[in-house]
Amino acid sequence: MTEHSYGSGYYALLREAAGATWQDYVGHEFVRGLGDGSLPKQAFLNYLKQDYVFLLHFSRAWALGVVKSGSLDEMKTCAATVDALVNHEIQLHVQVCAAEGISENELLETREEFENLAYTRFVIDAGLSGDFLDLMAALAPCVFGYGEIGKRLQADHNADTPYKEWISTYSGNDYQEVCSTVALMLENAVTARLGPDAQDLPRWSALSERFCRATELEVGFWDMGLRLGKLGL
Repeated sequence: MTEHSYGSGYYALLREAAGATWQDYVGHEFVRGLGDGSLPKQAFLNYLKQDYVFLLHFSRAWALGVVKSGSLDEMKTCAATVDALVNHEIQLHVQVCAAEGISENELLETREEFENLAYTRFVIDAGLSGDFLDLMAALAPCVFGYGEIGKRLQADHNADTPYKEWISTYSGNDYQEVCSTVALMLENAVTARLGPDAQDLPRWSALSERFCRATELEVGFWDMGLRLGKLGL
């Protein structure tokens, strides 16, 4: 699969609009450390604790997608994504942290860092104040970026990296299928609401800007992971 094989339409256009920021996100120092095993364990564990809290809010945002959806197919995709997050992805965090002596209660009590607050509230606000497309533009970088990162690291990573379970989760068929399904839904949702030439409309510029801002917040989330690792928190 190519880096951006989740669709050659609107997902690819959004990714292109993010420009260098997208590469800052998927090729971040934190990501490279996951792949070659050089990321300090404490940085990874602190990231997981923050990401656990993030995923709770992210799941609520996807639940808003059910409310904002315009068709049964959109409702099904959003509901299935909530299920994948709540019953699978979050459990990865619980299991990895439990193996390191971090209980689920401790995860629930994690104090949100500012970067986490900024990102999660940005996404929730997109769902509360905007329409379905606003929400999807804010959610998309996380979904597709982790899928791309997973595929890239799976192809390139050192077999001895201690983060191979994380890599396998996001490179695996289940998560990759989520990415493909969401890409198809995005394609259909944009066409249904804006027509076949959506990219030529002023509305598309606003959606691209929302996608870009969410991508910037993803970069900030990786920065946060490195910072917490250096602090040893």
